[in-house]
Amino acid sequence: MGTKGKIIKCKAAIAWEANKPLSIEEVEVAPPKDHEVRIQIIATALCHSDAHILHPQFEGGFFPVILGHEGAGIVESVGPGVTNFKPGDKVIPLGVPQCGKCKFCLSPRTNFCGKIKNFKNPLSDQKLMEDGTSRFTCKGKPIYHFMGTSTFSQYTVVSDVNLAKLDDDANLERVCLLGCGFSTGYGAVINNAKVTPGSTCAIFGLGGVGLSAVMGCKASGASRIIAIDINSEKFTKAKALGATDCLNPKDLDKPVQEVIVEMTNGGVDFAFECAGGAKIMRAALDSVTVGWGVCTIIGVNVGDSGLNVSAVELLMGRTLTGTSFGGWKSVTSVPKLAADYKNKKLDLDALVSHTLPFDKVNEAFDLMYQGKSIRTVLLF
Repeated sequence: MGTKGKIIKCKAAIAWEANKPLSIEEVEVAPPKDHEVRIQIIATALCHSDAHILHPQFEGGFFPVILGHEGAGIVESVGPGVTNFKPGDKVIPLGVPQCGKCKFCLSPRTNFCGKIKNFKNPLSDQKLMEDGTSRFTCKGKPIYHFMGTSTFSQYTVVSDVNLAKLDDDANLERVCLLGCGFSTGYGAVINNAKVTPGSTCAIFGLGGVGLSAVMGCKASGASRIIAIDINSEKFTKAKALGATDCLNPKDLDKPVQEVIVEMTNGGVDFAFECAGGAKIMRAALDSVTVGWGVCTIIGVNVGDSGLNVSAVELLMGRTLTGTSFGGWKSVTSVPKLAADYKNKKLDLDALVSHTLPFDKVNEAFDLMYQGKSIRTVLLF
């Protein structure tokens, strides 16, 4: 391509400060350096993790920054040392890297990677490239990267260990969801909790992650899938994807966890908390049975006080655990998930409620904040 080795000028959405709308700007994207790949983003969705950085209570915020971590695109050029990718390849940038060499990548017990250094606040990690500099400039100022991906830009630069290669016929407007939301919810069920056939499950929160967890429970052969949300409009979709029961806590005369315990003769085998917040985490933990119940935390709420758990609760055989990116080893697993979508084993279409031009990114955030969207895909 004629742009190789040159600076590319393109549009991007920049967050200049917290609690303010993003600003569509012209940015300069530098060529990739060693083991880096420059990508033309075709489609990007947005996720609550993007909104966390904008939250005034988020600790460790950094500005100005180009957000976005749920995208898909085409390789424009590669830097020195890159052997796995070539211009024209369809790819998904990954917020969770897989270097393949560190103690985490070499262990089958986790999908973490040692490239991430800040495990206390991973959203603040990977804000610069490996050499400690940014590839983005706007109005003469360097702009931070986000999660090593920054998909809210028409072109972005990522490390070659933060990238999954797809088949040439991949539908980028759908497989972009594999960059975070679908993979997280579905994988929490399949990889982390390991839901068993005939089991009972409760899923708290029916956004993109929660509905993906519903799909995972159905694929695992769960006999009862109880979906919980304060927006009853989401129940039709949840039932279409496999939920057997739907509960709106606002419509109940007692706490939802008490209703679930009664419905299931003592509690569900597996609960998935997909919304965030101490109150919902507590409800999810309270809804699992003693003896073997597993509660998996997926959602995060900025500024939340956290969960108080007594020793007795865990001594009685409950397990409280969490998941990051659904336990998938990112570079090797995402291409397989994309192939499963192509072969109609996964329904990503059901998660896309809105498709908008990229310039309407702030409208997409409003839809998410108002609970009106599942996933909004933005197209350049």
